[in-house]
Amino acid sequence: MKDFKYYAPTEVVFGEKSEEQVAALVKKYGGTKVLVHYGGQSAVRSGLLDKICGLLEEGGITYVKLGGVVPNPRLSLAKEGIQLCRREGVDFILAVGGGSVIDSAKCIAYGVCMNEDVWNLYLGKAEAPKTMLPVASVLTIPAAGSEMSEASVITNEEGDVKLGYSNNLSRPKFAIMNPRRTMTLPPYQTAAGVTDMMMHTMERYFTKDDDMDFTTDIAEAMLRSIKNAVFAVLKNPEDYRYRAQIMWGGSLMHNGLTGCGVADDWATHQLEHELSGLFDVTHGAGLAAIWPSWARYVIHENLSRFVRFAVNVMDVPNDFTDPEGTALKGIEAMERFYHAIGMPINIKELIGRDITDAEIKEMTRKCSRDYQKTCGCLKVLKTEDMEKIYQMARG
Repeated sequence: MKDFKYYAPTEVVFGEKSEEQVAALVKKYGGTKVLVHYGGQSAVRSGLLDKICGLLEEGGITYVKLGGVVPNPRLSLAKEGIQLCRREGVDFILAVGGGSVIDSAKCIAYGVCMNEDVWNLYLGKAEAPKTMLPVASVLTIPAAGSEMSEASVITNEEGDVKLGYSNNLSRPKFAIMNPRRTMTLPPYQTAAGVTDMMMHTMERYFTKDDDMDFTTDIAEAMLRSIKNAVFAVLKNPEDYRYRAQIMWGGSLMHNGLTGCGVADDWATHQLEHELSGLFDVTHGAGLAAIWPSWARYVIHENLSRFVRFAVNVMDVPNDFTDPEGTALKGIEAMERFYHAIGMPINIKELIGRDITDAEIKEMTRKCSRDYQKTCGCLKVLKTEDMEKIYQMARG
C-alpha cells in the first residue's frame, strides 16, 4: 500500500436552495469583489446567472462578469480574464457552470498572481505558485469534478494543445450544488459527464497496487451506483434522487478519495487530451473512445484487476478457468454500457470519419511532448505504445 495524504478542503453546500448561501460563503472566504465567470447562454436562459448576481448584490458584494467559456476551455479567454481581474481589483473568482468554467477560473486565478505567462505553468516551465486568487463554484454540470479537485485543464488554440496542471492551492473554497440545475442537460451531455467521472475513478482503480482493499471497495461501489443512476436519469431527466447521486458522485470520484493508497495511471486522460485538443470533441466521449483500446493493450499488466472489474462492476460471471476471458468480457461489457448511454467506443464513432495516419502521428507527438515523455503507471507508455493504442482505437 502506498503512503498517502488525503486533502479535500472544499466546503460543499448541497441541495435545492443551496444557491441562497452564495453571498455569505463569498464573504466567509474573504471575497469583496468577485469575477462571476460563466460559459455560454444556458446560465443566462435558466435565470441562474441573474439569480447569483442578484444574491451578491443583496449581500453587498460587487462583481464583474466574464462569459464565453466553451468546452475544452481556451487560454485566450483566461488571459482576458486575468487582465479584467487586474484592472478591476478582483479578489475572488466565482465559477457558475461545469468543469470547463471552473478550470478556466482556476487558470485566471493563477495568472492574476503570476509575473509571467500563465501558460508556462501548464507547460511545466514556471515554478509552482505560492499564492492565487481564491476560487469557488456554483456547479451546473456534474462531470469533471473540478469543483473539489486540485486539477485544471486548458487548451491553447495556438497549436491545439491541451494541458493540465494540478496544485492543491486551486481546490475551490466552496461548491454549491443544486441537482435541479442539472435536469435540463441534454442526454448526450449527461452521459458524457458520467463517463468522465467514472474514468476519474477508473484511472485510479486500474493499478498494480492490490492491497488497499478499502479504497478499491469504495471505487467499485461508486462505479456501480453511477451506472445505475445514469440509466435512471436518461429515462426520467427530472428524477431528483438520481440527479443527486450523479452530482455528488462526480465530486467524490475526483477529490482524491478513490486514489488513497494506490498509484494513479491517467494514461487514458492524457491520450484523450490530444483527441479533444485536435478535434474539439466532448471530453467524456473522447475517453469512451480511447479506454477500450487502452484496456486491451495493458490488460496483462494486472489481469486480476481487470477480472475484478468485470465481476464486481460489470456483473460478468467469473470463469475461474479462464481469467483472461473474464477480463475481456468485462471490457466488452463496458463497451456495451457506453453504447447503451450513447457514447462511442472508437475514434471513428467519435468524430464521424476515419482518422488519418498523419493525425495519429500528430496526436502521438503531442502526447509524448515531442517524443520526450511517457505516460501512465499501470503500464508506462512510450511513444510507440501511444501510437499503437491510437491505431487500435481508430475503429
